[in-house]
Amino acid sequence: MNMKLRTSRSENLSNKQTMQEQLLFGWRHLSIILCFIATAASTSLGKAPETARNPVKVFILSGQSNMVGAGKVDGGSSRWGKQFLDPVVSVYEGDYNPQADYDSLKPIKTLKLTSFGGVKPTPYPGGGVHVTRGHVQVKDTGVYEFRPGYGGSTQNVMEVNGTEVHRQEIGEEAVRQEIALEGGKKVPFKITYFTNDANGLGWIVRMDRPGTLSTLVKQKGLYPYLMNDKGQWVARNDVWYKGVIAAAGSRWLGVSGGRIGPEIGFGHAVGNHYDEPVLILKTSQGNRSLSWDFLPPGSERFEHGGMIYAAYKESPLSWEKGTEPKPIEWYAGKQYDDCFNAAHEVLNNFDKQFPHWKGRGYQIEGFGWWQGDKDRYNEGHALQYEKNLVHLIKTLRREFKAPNAKFVVATLGQTAKDTAQGNEKLILEAQLAVDGNTEKYPEFKGNVTTVYTHPLSQGGASNSHYNGNSQTYMDVGLAMGEAMVELSRE
Repeated sequence: MNMKLRTSRSENLSNKQTMQEQLLFGWRHLSIILCFIATAASTSLGKAPETARNPVKVFILSGQSNMVGAGKVDGGSSRWGKQFLDPVVSVYEGDYNPQADYDSLKPIKTLKLTSFGGVKPTPYPGGGVHVTRGHVQVKDTGVYEFRPGYGGSTQNVMEVNGTEVHRQEIGEEAVRQEIALEGGKKVPFKITYFTNDANGLGWIVRMDRPGTLSTLVKQKGLYPYLMNDKGQWVARNDVWYKGVIAAAGSRWLGVSGGRIGPEIGFGHAVGNHYDEPVLILKTSQGNRSLSWDFLPPGSERFEHGGMIYAAYKESPLSWEKGTEPKPIEWYAGKQYDDCFNAAHEVLNNFDKQFPHWKGRGYQIEGFGWWQGDKDRYNEGHALQYEKNLVHLIKTLRREFKAPNAKFVVATLGQTAKDTAQGNEKLILEAQLAVDGNTEKYPEFKGNVTTVYTHPLSQGGASNSHYNGNSQTYMDVGLAMGEAMVELSRE
């Protein structure tokens, strides 16, 4: 697929949302949607014979906590309980009948629930169809999603103020409808359970928190390809996500759980470009520096400020010049070893890990690196960052036997070119220097690029995980993916 995504390389963006920028932003996301539709169409029609058995395209993503991912999917679910007033469960004879009007039938027993929700709700009586009624009153005005039940008890239909907010038929996925509620106002609710696994457990989620992915998709209309018309997150069937060390998982790429990282946007960008299937292999860990934890093999000692800094596999981090180092349990490069040994373990067992691609093989197409926060707290590490980053790029290509693999680096979102100072400036300059277009490293021309993420950041900083704003994580991921696609065209 050669559809060109509008680049989001941030040098072309500014912080002010002018009318022109908003239009460009809209076109950028429209192009993603069109590519997504085209991808779905090509999948339904089948791959062209010449690409049907080509190797799987592999992209290895790594870095510290923001690569792990901290973008909030929603406002965070919490066990319900105190929001519900005077709940009563009624039990009706027989098995659930979808044609029955339980409001007009006489129950065989009723029970006032002294504890509804929480950790230990009052047990239901059993022996028939359970219908729970009462009132719900939220503290704050907002948009909410209700998730009644746990395990088999999620198979029910729930109404709040006359609106069906949850329905999960037996053997099917749940379909939910958000509802706007006024803080302090009581409204009626009813839950009708379809099975004998009825109980009072449930969760309630605030869905209109600024910056959450749900708010961005449902209320702002961004990234609509992430969700279907039923309000359910959808996964791609041509991009697989494999997470090791942190953000572990193995599934088709889609929104899963309460947090996202840049892999979602990245995966959509590269998935839309390649006819071959794609594997996103993410191996990352939070609170790690390049000059210590991720120090690549072959890195040598260096001296700064009267201190000797550890070479690869040495310990501790640093010691006074002229003294003997006293090793600790950690060593320079330990996180590098852990992360990339885990990646090797996956790739060395490719057919077992990915039986749906058995016998197809793989090709490492590129690496993505989003890191630098921890190095900014140590001047020695900041001064050494460029040298270590160059060495990292070369070492990963050599170690994974992928000399032609592309490499995309993302800068720290809070660090601006025109205001950066001190260690942050050193790290930004180092990250920008490895971009092949600077020609500082001629061997990187056309195969290494840097995404300047400051204009993409929606606030906060790397150490606060950009306040959990999912737009930052989506847009950085899209930008990294689009940059990778551009490199593939050179």
